[in-house]
Amino acid sequence: MVSFSTALETERLVAIVRGDDARAAVRTLFESGVRLVEISLTSPDALGVIADLAGETPEDGWLGVGTIRTPEDVDGALAAGARFAVSPAATAVVGHSVRSGLPVLAGVLTPTEVETALGHGAQALKLFPASLGGVDHLKALRAPFPEVPFVPVGGVGVDEAVVYLKAGAVAVGVGSPLMGSGLSGLADRARRMLEAVAAR
Repeated sequence: MVSFSTALETERLVAIVRGDDARAAVRTLFESGVRLVEISLTSPDALGVIADLAGETPEDGWLGVGTIRTPEDVDGALAAGARFAVSPAATAVVGHSVRSGLPVLAGVLTPTEVETALGHGAQALKLFPASLGGVDHLKALRAPFPEVPFVPVGGVGVDEAVVYLKAGAVAVGVGSPLMGSGLSGLADRARRMLEAVAAR
């Protein structure tokens, strides 16, 4: 099995699932070819969903937990079978997750937060909210941190994904533009997003 960092570099897309239809959404995304799927803890029974689906994850797939904020979030995610975690900020929970064996995509916005997240051992950095500074902000951060794997999240649709990847992002995280208003059309949206990131 490849590492989380390698999976990000290869797949280029992290799908972010929230809401009441998480089980069906995750299944649809995996069936459509998406290989990195994050279920936010803001979703109802998120850990239960992960526990139910961990055994259904494709051999090359990664089912992760999003919005980890406490050590208890990390411990619960590991018990449920999550394979990676995503944090909204560069806090001590990142280090706890890494020490527990759960690779982390840690949320950052500023250079100080970049250094903090790296110090905690984050494997990649979630640039959030990416819409705040756009691609220019990504380029500005990559100047002092050219080797850091950034994953823009927040306001990233098909067009933005292509721009961010061309500007040096290792992958993009996509929630609302991919999920839309629900399951209707999700498979088609997923395939369009996969085509976009593959053609960067």
